[in-house]
Amino acid sequence: MGPKKKKKSGGKKKVSKAERLRLQKEEEERRLKEEEEARLQAQQEEAARLEKERIEQEQMEKLEAKDQERRESELAELHSLEQKFLAAQQWKTDYRAHAKWEHYLSCDGSPDPTVLQEINAFMSLWREDQNEDIQLVMEKGEQVLNLIQKLQFLLLDTPPNEITEKETVQYQESILELQNLLHQKYNGATEHMLKAANMHEDSDTGNMQAVIKDKNVTFCIWANLKKKVRFKNHMFCDTQHGFDLPKSLAVSSVAVRILHTHYDHVSPLWLHCQSVPRFEVLDSKELTQHSKGSVEEPEEEEKKAGEEPDMPAEEETCSDGRKSAISVKGNSNSIADINETGEETEKKSEILDIPSQVQDPLMQKETNEKEEAITDENIVDLQQFVPVGGVYHIDVLQLPPQVKQIKDWSMVEVLDGGLEAYPYPPEEAEDATCPPVRITLRLSDNVMYFEDPVIARWDPAGQQWRTDGISNITYETQEGSITFEMGAFYTIALLQDAHLNMPYQAWELRPTGMDEALLTVTAVFATIQIQIKGNRCMLSSVAVEEKDVLSHVTGKWISPLDLRAVLKKAGVNIFPGEYSHKYVSVNKKAPLAEVRAYQQMALVASAFAFAWSKWNLEAGQEQVVFKVSEHLKADSVRGKDWSLYMFNGQKAQKLKITETSEAFSEELEEGSEFHSTLYHMLKDFASKEAIDKVETASFLFIDVVYQLLLATRVLTYS
Repeated sequence: MGPKKKKKSGGKKKVSKAERLRLQKEEEERRLKEEEEARLQAQQEEAARLEKERIEQEQMEKLEAKDQERRESELAELHSLEQKFLAAQQWKTDYRAHAKWEHYLSCDGSPDPTVLQEINAFMSLWREDQNEDIQLVMEKGEQVLNLIQKLQFLLLDTPPNEITEKETVQYQESILELQNLLHQKYNGATEHMLKAANMHEDSDTGNMQAVIKDKNVTFCIWANLKKKVRFKNHMFCDTQHGFDLPKSLAVSSVAVRILHTHYDHVSPLWLHCQSVPRFEVLDSKELTQHSKGSVEEPEEEEKKAGEEPDMPAEEETCSDGRKSAISVKGNSNSIADINETGEETEKKSEILDIPSQVQDPLMQKETNEKEEAITDENIVDLQQFVPVGGVYHIDVLQLPPQVKQIKDWSMVEVLDGGLEAYPYPPEEAEDATCPPVRITLRLSDNVMYFEDPVIARWDPAGQQWRTDGISNITYETQEGSITFEMGAFYTIALLQDAHLNMPYQAWELRPTGMDEALLTVTAVFATIQIQIKGNRCMLSSVAVEEKDVLSHVTGKWISPLDLRAVLKKAGVNIFPGEYSHKYVSVNKKAPLAEVRAYQQMALVASAFAFAWSKWNLEAGQEQVVFKVSEHLKADSVRGKDWSLYMFNGQKAQKLKITETSEAFSEELEEGSEFHSTLYHMLKDFASKEAIDKVETASFLFIDVVYQLLLATRVLTYS
């Protein structure tokens, strides 16, 4: 037998030391080579990047230089277009004077509310008029409301340089005196009806009840003639307003009145006379001193913007708790809309002021901190909540002596005090708990309540709306009614958050014809369409959940100011106020950029459509971004026709990105340039037909578009 063979090793062959060193050397050489290649590639890429940046910088500098070269001529051309704003202001001044003259010539017996002697004579004659028939009071009341509306319109619409401080105070005092007189007349008519309550007994209950209404007032009256506990509750069938009285009142000689005024003469006057967007003209001397050849630093501009925003002034109250004279005129320390122009252009430039609503919210912080903070949670903040649907005066009254018929004579005892409120809860029961009064109110069909309304009572002593003293609130959405209990009889209002439709989801402004356009604002709960034609606008539709609502206010051509009032009264507020930034998450923008954008959008709105862009949120505070398309037809704008533009008030550019891009970029569209104005930026890509339409557009149309853009502030509140 031969020798045994050795078993082969199952493991890997052992690498020699020399082999291992060789492999390590090769690996090191490969690594060094890769590092060198990577370094060279990085150098090449960096060099390419720097070269690209250098080229881009050179191109940008060339574009900037080109923009500066033509800046003066572009601003001069823009200034020529902006004369249309001044023409509109002059037209409105002439129109006001013409309307005053036409009223004088008409001799129709109605007073001119701006002439103190006439309005005082009107009020004196009505005070002396002893006819207290409720129907006549309602008819006269409509005339009074028209006079009040005229005065409020003048306070809102007249530029500060055309109205003196004395005239402002006079108009405000006249408004308040007319309001007080109208309420006194309704009290007199109520007493007149109650004196003859026994002549109009209800056959079923033996009590008296009546409902009288017109478009301004709903008057419900109930007299407790029989004083039976089983008739302690009553529902007015015509209005679906009702009450349930405590037993002590059900057996007392009382009357209950629910006077629903579809207007609000209770809230402070400043709530209805808040400043609205308007422009003022600076003369050449003021402008030259203000600009001195350059635009102020942003910090200085912002400081001026926040120095003195309009503030509601203090009020005085009459002995009866109603309001007396009030000053609502704020300080107008606005930023001027100044263009960087040459000395020659400066001397002839006239510009538009920035309203207080558009001033930088942060710059108002110092002033806001000085405001008296509302520490009582029961006090309603009228900057956040506003009454909608009018006011409900709910009173329990002492039933006056009834008329007695003796043969052909009607005899009634006349009391010196006039209409008297019945004390409830009684004074002797101040410390005791009295049963509450239960009230049911049918909500107006002419008002949109997007959320359950807040019920508040008027506190005449504090001149404020309060939520305490009201309990057990039940809101029936389907029936459109609200039921609640209160410990006494109060004047009641239903309030709604003024900002619940903000911020907007989207907006679009597009031309639909010569001097015609359609503004669509898609708010949180509603989509509002406003047609513009000449110097008028019309609420085309208000859609909630794809259903048209508020048909009673659509289809009527009115002024932008009237449209604002109509929508607010209907509970649809798309008009930010001076303090709205405190209650809405705003897309803060530099005031000059925002206002100049509205001005120049209005100037070209006859031929170009504008719309919301999501990139406006990403563009920063100093710039606004929106979609633009030349649009010469009446149909909708196709998605592919939109382009994106960025504007900071002094420089406009067309962006390369689209609405569907993954990230925001300020990169210019290929082949495009910078321009000093939005008008000239659009002109680069516009047809001759579009530019012709812009140049021939009516100054009244342009002014209305500007007013609506400034009132809705779509670039900040979207």
